[in-house]
Amino acid sequence: MNPFSTLGIRHDIVNAITDLGFENPTPIQEQSIPVLLTGSNDFVGLAQTGTGKTAAFGLPLLELIDFTKNYPQALILCPTRELCLQIASDLNNYAKNLSDVHIVAVYGGASISDQLRQIKRGVQIVVATPGRMLDIINRKAINFSEVSYVVLDEADEMLNMGFQEDIDTILSTTPDEKKTWLFSATMPSEVRRIAKKYMTDPVELTMGKQNTGNVNIDHEYYVIRARDKYAAFKRIVDFNPEIFGIVFCRTKIETQEIAEALIKDGYNADSLHGDLSQQQRDKVMKRYRDRNLQLLIATDVAARGIDVNDVTHVINYSLPDELENYTHRSGRTARAGKSGVSISLINSKELGKIRQIERAIGKKFTKVEVPGGFDVCEKQLFALVHRVHQVEVNESQMESYIPRIMDEFKEMDKEEIIKRFASLEFNRFLDYYKNAPDLNAPVGDERGERTERFSRTSSRGDYTRLFINLGSVDEFTRGDMLGFICNNAKINGKSIGKIDLKGVYTFFEVENSVAEQVQDNFKSVDFNGRKVRIELAGERDGGSRERFSGSGRREGGSRERSSGGYRDYSGARRDDRRGGGSGSRPGGDRERRKRW
Repeated sequence: MNPFSTLGIRHDIVNAITDLGFENPTPIQEQSIPVLLTGSNDFVGLAQTGTGKTAAFGLPLLELIDFTKNYPQALILCPTRELCLQIASDLNNYAKNLSDVHIVAVYGGASISDQLRQIKRGVQIVVATPGRMLDIINRKAINFSEVSYVVLDEADEMLNMGFQEDIDTILSTTPDEKKTWLFSATMPSEVRRIAKKYMTDPVELTMGKQNTGNVNIDHEYYVIRARDKYAAFKRIVDFNPEIFGIVFCRTKIETQEIAEALIKDGYNADSLHGDLSQQQRDKVMKRYRDRNLQLLIATDVAARGIDVNDVTHVINYSLPDELENYTHRSGRTARAGKSGVSISLINSKELGKIRQIERAIGKKFTKVEVPGGFDVCEKQLFALVHRVHQVEVNESQMESYIPRIMDEFKEMDKEEIIKRFASLEFNRFLDYYKNAPDLNAPVGDERGERTERFSRTSSRGDYTRLFINLGSVDEFTRGDMLGFICNNAKINGKSIGKIDLKGVYTFFEVENSVAEQVQDNFKSVDFNGRKVRIELAGERDGGSRERFSGSGRREGGSRERSSGGYRDYSGARRDDRRGGGSGSRPGGDRERRKRW
């Protein structure tokens, strides 16, 4: 008997999840499902990503919903369209043996008229991002007066993205007597407040220590110079021939530039960020899930909700601006009890951040040296040997070619044939990495390094903090502001650091070397008939630390965080600045790039 049956799940659903490969419930499922099946409690579930939270709330919902009634009975809110689609797909798979089940995914970036038609035809479970859900409520196109269950999934990220007001408005349209289930990977004070506001004596379940990382993830960091980061990154990828990873960047521009440079250098990579249309995003994710991509380069927001099996590595090309995001990033690997590696590429000044993350997740990082050229060649050679050893031979298709092959090799003995096949791969990497330099940055006494906190303000030593008299009331997003500054200052996006978008003004950082150029080039710039002013931030705020408050909703998981901080948001309206790379990968021809 499947153990899910003993938890109280009916056979039709158990048979469906058995077909999906569900054999034993995860700890969060085992402990939460019996509680949720009673339908009589509010609930708070804290567990890391990849632990099976969708089934933990999805299976009880399918048991509690009356599918003979064709009106909304459950609402699931989540931060991004990827997660929205993933949840809806999972629920449909769990319910494939049930009749008259209607689940609608409501999210930005897709036709709202199609979603309205699905709702009008009848729906029992609505899975939605807050922005698009609010749009539909404002059109008076849905009635939540009979909703019995509300699920807030990835609650910490929804609040981080500034959806507090939207959530308040949406939940005000639901009955007071509903049951609210909140699931989150971390429990910051903002999530604690939302639980207190919307719940009555909730049952709280915590799997593992709060805010900690998955115990099956190895955390590593490499200390490198900024100018060597891309070269070191490629070398680390080459040292892991079977890598199937997600690479996290801080901005959309960086994401696009790295992806394009990798493609140019012969790697099987693509980018995922907020400027892509839904069709483009779906195409990229399909290629990645089908393993036609080896590396997915993504921003934090775009990657939320990605649930892909067997991701071997998460690479932090840039550390996240906020500590909690590291937990979410690393949780993309080591899912469902498997193991994985989370790699961070840092400079010596960021060692303080590594120590902070260690304290937060309760695990030590391992400092790893960037491998030398010969080490990479050796690793690639034996990866080839392993693939040859494991390859399946299609006897029927190969049979007609064997005589010609044997004739070609008749003058060579076994040892000579092996050496020549191995050299096909080995020689390429040997040529490429000949005289390869040491890419490890020298690190002094780590105790003496300046601790660089995950702060939301203050300029860094190599950046100048500037003020501009434009903000969100001028209908700027962070992406818009980035493009506006680049276009008018005539600088590359890589020269810009943090952007703190306010209501009527913005603070941003630029490299010291271009600070004067930015100010000079903006002296004659107007915006909608108003003169644009650029000043040193110190003239405005004395360089003091600020608490940032964001507002101004945008659609589809792309809203500014209300409680502070800055991040890369999806949906910016601008032209990407394209970037390339140099030094093509050995054997960068197209036929080599697909490894599976």
